[in-house]
Amino acid sequence: MSDLLDAVRRHAEIHADAAGIARTPIPGVMMVRATAPSDLLHAVSRPIAGLVLQGSKRVTLGTQAFAFSAGASLLITADVPTVSQITRASIAAPYLSFVLELDPSLIAALVAEMGETDPGDAAPVRVEPTDTEVADAALRLLRLLERPATLPVLQAQLLRELHYWLLAGRHGPAIRRLGWPEGHAGRIARAVALLRSDFASPLPVERLAATAGMSLSSFHQHFRAVTSLTPLQFQKHLRLIEARRLMWADGVSASNAAFAVGYESATQFTREYGRMFGTPPARDTRLARDKGLAAA
Repeated sequence: MSDLLDAVRRHAEIHADAAGIARTPIPGVMMVRATAPSDLLHAVSRPIAGLVLQGSKRVTLGTQAFAFSAGASLLITADVPTVSQITRASIAAPYLSFVLELDPSLIAALVAEMGETDPGDAAPVRVEPTDTEVADAALRLLRLLERPATLPVLQAQLLRELHYWLLAGRHGPAIRRLGWPEGHAGRIARAVALLRSDFASPLPVERLAATAGMSLSSFHQHFRAVTSLTPLQFQKHLRLIEARRLMWADGVSASNAAFAVGYESATQFTREYGRMFGTPPARDTRLARDKGLAAA
């Protein structure tokens, strides 16, 4: 995978932002670059496939921890809360990965053509060795970036091919669930999309269940099975993560961040923020700012 590593390195060195994210004009494709081990990063991850090309990372889901390094692929097949940390990276050998947001509509079309098989293990997070065909398709997709005129003509078919090889490889059985829009995962995904777009507003569970096309009892059961959280916990995670971003990146005060993400009580916000991140919001922001200054 040395050619893919070189392609990712070239793009990421030029385009990575302050957070180490190097976006591309190809929908759903980005790269991650870090020159030092990171702090813990809390997120509610979208379904992705991440190919690690250099360095090491650790991802935790609940009580499960996954440690992986170059040559491995991380697959997340549901919107689940994760805590991740880059564990090996340096200026001489940065952490580098290729990340693809999985496209459920593309997966559904491919599954219809490939035929249904046993969906296998339902675990939403897994790590496997990267398939050669997947790495090859990712490399040919990235090479389009060096010839922008090819993107409108070739990117769609190469994205389709990349999804195909993911479906045909080690991760295939887990990914297939994303292609069943009327399956439980697909229905819950509709409610998750509403939560992501409108997390700062009150969202009655009845509205979420109706969006998923489920009864209340069925919705509660399947939402937790897919995401590992209740709908209220899921919304709380989204609010707290966005509040932290506002304070860290935009310098917003804790109270203003709390109200911006939908909290009516600053006291409740402080309590829940400390429970999730391990320290109160003002102190957490101050520590982050001090680390940033030390690294500058």
